[in-house]
Amino acid sequence: MTDTLKFSCPCHFGLESVLSFEIKKIGGQNVVADNGKVTFTGDYNLLARANISLSTAERVLIELSSFTATSFEELFQGVKKIPLENFIGKADAFPVKGYALNSTLHSVPDCQAIIKKAVVERLKGIYNMNWFEETGPVHQIQFSIMKDVATIYLDTSGVGLHKRGYRRNSNLAPIKETLAAGIIDLARIRSDSIVYDPFCGSGTFIIEAAFKALNIAPCLNRRFAAEKWDCINPAIWKEERNKAIENVNRDAEFHGYGFDIDNDAINLCIDNSNKAGIKSRAHFNQADISQFNPPKESIIICNPPYGERMLEIKEAERIYSSMGKVMNNPCYIISPHEDFETFFGRKANKRRKLYNGMIKCQLFMYYK
Repeated sequence: MTDTLKFSCPCHFGLESVLSFEIKKIGGQNVVADNGKVTFTGDYNLLARANISLSTAERVLIELSSFTATSFEELFQGVKKIPLENFIGKADAFPVKGYALNSTLHSVPDCQAIIKKAVVERLKGIYNMNWFEETGPVHQIQFSIMKDVATIYLDTSGVGLHKRGYRRNSNLAPIKETLAAGIIDLARIRSDSIVYDPFCGSGTFIIEAAFKALNIAPCLNRRFAAEKWDCINPAIWKEERNKAIENVNRDAEFHGYGFDIDNDAINLCIDNSNKAGIKSRAHFNQADISQFNPPKESIIICNPPYGERMLEIKEAERIYSSMGKVMNNPCYIISPHEDFETFFGRKANKRRKLYNGMIKCQLFMYYK
């Protein structure tokens, strides 16, 4: 099947415009940003390219169908109409998961069962089989039912795209790679940028900034669920990986510098940057925020500590005050603290609402 497909990429709330730009850049057509996702159209080459190259997408889904479903019969018939045989073979596994919000059909287990039954009935008719062992490659079916509109997807990524493969270990409060990449984009990191992170944790900001500056596809070295699907020629994945390798800008002058008060975090950063293949561009040292002294031409990007208990919050506020005394460069700081600017000592030029997991944050942008 080589027809144009419709794709949907979930992303962090607040990064829809960043992801839209990324998708257009790799050749996506009919790009539409919505709350927490971006849809677009393309072929199997674009499917592979999106999985390998997009830095802010959580996963790449094929959107199979969308229809009104206020009864189980409507849900069943809507799913049964989908030409799933274009993707799912006789031996393939097709588990079902999803969610329902503000809809007549609100029981997720019941919806799962109905969708599974509809898929089985469709494939029984196509393949002349009464039983499916599902021992082959996984074709994860996902559904969302929102305000009585059911949308059915196939997940092509498998493990979420934030799993680049370099961060096999992390500290206790890591920032997700996809969110870090979005902040890197908003900070307009270029091939010759110098990036400093005084709270480098597991090195995510420095590594993602290096990927951006050197034009390294973030998921170049990992695998995806759809690579095992018979409906996609393996040559497509090889072709797109080769293109991504050719596109790496080895002449970039980027360097990143990370600091942390915890020596274990520094060792972790060094290990992760090595796994990411950017060790020569990343430099990590143990240091307290009071010793922070970045050169004027550098850009600071960080996720400073914040606390949940009163003593931790007071300590975090003390750190914010220290930051304000030593940071006079362009800064991009993500924090959930509503009064961050007060402790930092000056108003941000711009604020952007972002979510770090379930935590509502602000990206405080200082660029003047």
